[in-house]
Amino acid sequence: MTSDAVIIDGYIDEPACLGVPPYISPYVRYMAGVLTEHGYSIRYATIDQVREEPSLLASFNDAAVVVMIAGTTVPGRYLGGAPATLTEIRQIGMQMRSPASVIGGPIVFGYAGQGGRKAIKEEGLGFDLTLTGSPAAALDAWLNGGEPAGSPDYRQIDHWSVSGSGVIRQHPSFPHIMIELETATGCPRAVTGGCSFCTEPFYGMPEYRSIDGCADEVAALHRAGARHFRLGRQPDLIAYGAGGGEFPEPRPDLIRELFTSIRDAAPDLKTLHIDNINPGTIAHHEEASRAALEAIVDLHTPGDVAAFGMETADPAVMEANNLKAYPDEVFRAIRIVNEVGARRRDGVPELLPGLNFIIGLSGETERTFALNEEFLKEVLDAGLMVRRVNIRQVMPFEGTPAYEDNTLGMHESRFRQFKEHVRKHFDHPMLKLVFPAGTILREVIIEAEGSPSYGRPMGSYPILAGIPLRLPAGTVMDVVVVSHGMRSLTALPYPVDLNHLPAGALQWLPGIGKKRARSITAKRGYRNLEEFRADFGITPLDAAFVFRLP
Repeated sequence: MTSDAVIIDGYIDEPACLGVPPYISPYVRYMAGVLTEHGYSIRYATIDQVREEPSLLASFNDAAVVVMIAGTTVPGRYLGGAPATLTEIRQIGMQMRSPASVIGGPIVFGYAGQGGRKAIKEEGLGFDLTLTGSPAAALDAWLNGGEPAGSPDYRQIDHWSVSGSGVIRQHPSFPHIMIELETATGCPRAVTGGCSFCTEPFYGMPEYRSIDGCADEVAALHRAGARHFRLGRQPDLIAYGAGGGEFPEPRPDLIRELFTSIRDAAPDLKTLHIDNINPGTIAHHEEASRAALEAIVDLHTPGDVAAFGMETADPAVMEANNLKAYPDEVFRAIRIVNEVGARRRDGVPELLPGLNFIIGLSGETERTFALNEEFLKEVLDAGLMVRRVNIRQVMPFEGTPAYEDNTLGMHESRFRQFKEHVRKHFDHPMLKLVFPAGTILREVIIEAEGSPSYGRPMGSYPILAGIPLRLPAGTVMDVVVVSHGMRSLTALPYPVDLNHLPAGALQWLPGIGKKRARSITAKRGYRNLEEFRADFGITPLDAAFVFRLP
């Protein structure tokens, strides 16, 4: 028997194809801190590592304690990782023979394999005990001889987040991992019950983490090698530290101080992005919200996304589910974020809104989908930019109003039509607007080798780029956009090496195509742009070309 503790990470906060790149959640880091402070050395493995090497599980049985974090609250499809399934969770629980096996995380609220289904609280997962409440606090209480239950306490979390920071080095994608920083728990709209489907009101009114606590964690993570950060784990970032009320007025001074402290703690960070912003806050406090957004744009890194939980453009559904903002308020919030953040730095917009739609809520009718489509057309016709539209079916949890009052399964055909409509008539033209041909994406990390290979830059909701070359996973390169799909781009290595790229890659250049690509490969040995133009004229990407000679 050893003094090791094992953490099995089966949790993903966002669908990776729509959300963040590979990351290690606050849950895991806090629990690593608890275990470290109790004298354990930590072994960490993701569920993907267990899938690829099942023999790992047997090696975990010599550990003094095995902790699994599992569950998800956001349904979706995944790239480069998927959360542990219920079957996998049970198999792991039953195979653990260490003195103690423990499970915690969103799984305690319930489990559903996909959106459009109720999350059911499951029994018989095979683990010795289940952590309830805050997983880290519950783990600490149990290790101290008490019951495995606990409430969040940021004074404790500030310590655990520092002592557990080194676990990030064991992530298989390190150092290319996103570190999500928690700034608050709870929701200011809990006073009215919050949105019908949301679990955040379970935590009550907001409790905000201190700026010093956040900065100390960032400094420790930075020392451990972290360079990519996202301020997530809260329903509304610009309400950070704000006063009371359902829509508290933002405090731009605190937002600026928070971002400055993070910059000071990690002076050579590469990514500093955000997550959720409540469009209702912007609608109720336009001036203060604009100032808070300007503070973010001054101190973040470009390519950032403010995720708006719009949920619906149908006022009847909004009222039936106590949602955050009416369609006209969301439209105004989109415009304000564009006014502050649509300007480009290093070729990409600073900060754009993202829109979340939820299907299956109470009050939904066939008309709801038409209103959603009309709203998106108005955004496109106005020339406003939106980084992405996420459409998902509600996954109601026990204890939320949506658990009993919903329209699950009533509009399946119209739901599929709506998704297809958005991809064709909104996403495709919007990608051309946000990432026009010739846009350079810096430090794209290849996650899936193939033909094409797929990769993304680090960031909040980063764009997926298909590169028509076979590239090893983990390759990092700058690329230039050459074509647009509905939710992804086609790109080539930047600068475009006309003298060496194969015809199958060159054919993607605007104005080239298969026939001219073959001609380029037959004639190449070009020394400069003038020689190339003499044969093929001017192309839209001339500035991206390079003429490396053997």
